[in-house]
Amino acid sequence: MTRIIASFREIAADYDVLFFDVWGCLHDGIKPYPGAINGLLEYKKHGGTVVLLTNSPRPGHMTTKQINSIGVPRESWDIIVTSGDAAQHSLFRGDVGNNVYHIGTRNEYPFFHEDMSEFPSPKINRVPLQEAEGIVCTGPFDESLDNASDYLPDLEIALSKGFKLLCANPDLEVYRGSKKVICAGAIARQYEMIGGDVLLFGKPKAEIYNLAFARAEKLLGQLDKSRILCVGDGPLTDLAGAIRNGYPSLFVTGGLAKDETGTGLHPDQNKLHRYLARIDMKPDFAIGYFG
Repeated sequence: MTRIIASFREIAADYDVLFFDVWGCLHDGIKPYPGAINGLLEYKKHGGTVVLLTNSPRPGHMTTKQINSIGVPRESWDIIVTSGDAAQHSLFRGDVGNNVYHIGTRNEYPFFHEDMSEFPSPKINRVPLQEAEGIVCTGPFDESLDNASDYLPDLEIALSKGFKLLCANPDLEVYRGSKKVICAGAIARQYEMIGGDVLLFGKPKAEIYNLAFARAEKLLGQLDKSRILCVGDGPLTDLAGAIRNGYPSLFVTGGLAKDETGTGLHPDQNKLHRYLARIDMKPDFAIGYFG
């Protein structure tokens, strides 16, 4: 049965490394969570290593700039690994062609222009749908207004042309402040539902965990997976990814599932266990908010 803890201190000594989710655990899209920052700083002070593992469609250095801009101190973490890092490898291999229709905002344009010289493919061009060979989805055009169903007309055209859709962020939704908004994963799911072929990167897929593990071992030397704790608030991404890839997990219930788990300061024990039984997930630990 999942053990509810009041503070990360109760279990911190059992883990050498955290694979720590960003949106929903470290910040809410607008500001950082002070408790999480303090908890990570304390963990690092006692020798722990923090790998930020995020389904951000942006490459790691761009995500670093973004979290710095909202006040996440650089000393609170060691390594960052994003779904954008993993998805870029597929993009620059030409898995969806060199002329792509981009669903997303201008903020994600750097995804198409990074130095990926290890790949011989030519430049990736963003083009109108009718001129494309495939689709790259980094998120909605306007997260404050859009619903996933808004994309069905374009997705039906893409399906008729046999396009693959590369999804750089498998998350379905996140909270920006107090408002829940859709992510690229919700659009990718719409395409899958009408029969489209989706290339999905980030949690819960193995590629992003393998990349994080390799980078952590490069920093620290040989690691034991049983001493790496995955911390996250997304049942279909963070929890599923940890469980499928053989890592222990800590469920932060005050994020996406705060209503279902009855989380105030802490999750309601009965609601939490009913919720986990319904979604058939068994994280090792649960906490209202990390810290």
